Amino acid sequence: MPRFRSFLETMAPYKPGKSVVSSDGRSYKLSSNENPHEPLPSVVEAIARAATEINRYPDPGSAKLTAALAERYDVPAEHVALGAGSVAVAQQILEAVGEPGAEVVYAWRSFEAYPLLVGLAGATSVQVPLKDETHDLDAMAEAITPRTRLVFVCNPNNPTGTVNRTAELRRFLDRVPDDVLVVLDEAYREYVRDEDVPDGLDFYRERGNVAVLRTFSKAYGLAGLRVGYLIGQAAVAEAVRKTLLPFAVNHIAQAAAIASLAAEDELNVRVEEAVKERDRVRDALVAQGWKVPPTEANFVWLRVGDRTMEFAEHCAAAGVAVRPFAGEGARISIGDAEANDTFLTAAAAFLT
Repeated sequence: MPRFRSFLETMAPYKPGKSVVSSDGRSYKLSSNENPHEPLPSVVEAIARAATEINRYPDPGSAKLTAALAERYDVPAEHVALGAGSVAVAQQILEAVGEPGAEVVYAWRSFEAYPLLVGLAGATSVQVPLKDETHDLDAMAEAITPRTRLVFVCNPNNPTGTVNRTAELRRFLDRVPDDVLVVLDEAYREYVRDEDVPDGLDFYRERGNVAVLRTFSKAYGLAGLRVGYLIGQAAVAEAVRKTLLPFAVNHIAQAAAIASLAAEDELNVRVEEAVKERDRVRDALVAQGWKVPPTEANFVWLRVGDRTMEFAEHCAAAGVAVRPFAGEGARISIGDAEANDTFLTAAAAFLT
């Protein structure tokens, strides 16, 4: 029998959001924080053109997409690193800093891929409990030791949707040693409407040990193509590029991402619709009697505790797939109005 890494024996695999179908054929997938809209026509056209060229390898350096991102955010091209989705870029970051004895600090609960990726990189997870469903930045700062190489701050946090604001983040960053990399994971940045939630790029411009992680999967609606990116100082981005699997960002994905950046005004209209639906859903849940933390993402969080799996099964019976975290709570993505209304009906019935 071949010998494998001992970590694999205890590793909990990543669990993607599921789809369900009710007895009467209804099916609403609100379990993966996906954009419910189809791609824009201009993006589909770019995909179709790129599909005629897939007999060739993709540009391994994603030069055109890198240039487009550099122009969009007014940063040097050498400060941009790409990967096959932001989760892959997170893995690249960990490959760059992780080794036996290294520690990675992050809030818990937060993005569930963090412990998996940290373990695969050979590093040690240091999980800091949330406080009022939000990152406890003071406790996270205190958790940093000489062995700490990296801190993830997911803002807005997945799965709670909560945020840390400018002043508290600045105080936290002031306490982080210069040789510890802080990655601000901003997968849901486009949905933020709280003006006191900072754009992580402002901190990146000020500090050599801060980098920002973003994705085309959520607001841009390219979840099926896998494109994510990091913006950090030159040394950080270079290290992350070194750990990129060759040709990982495929040709069609690069073309679609470039087209999406060009169509950003149209996409922003859809994002604004999602924000309005998010606020409507949260207000309705609060009116039903649920305790729902304020959210700046494209989902809401319900702390259901021991009844979490029962709640998920109840929603599934209505044809709504939610994302349960056993013993803790459920995350519900914002879909179209019909999906959201079906979920709200199920949520109300669960309380009766």
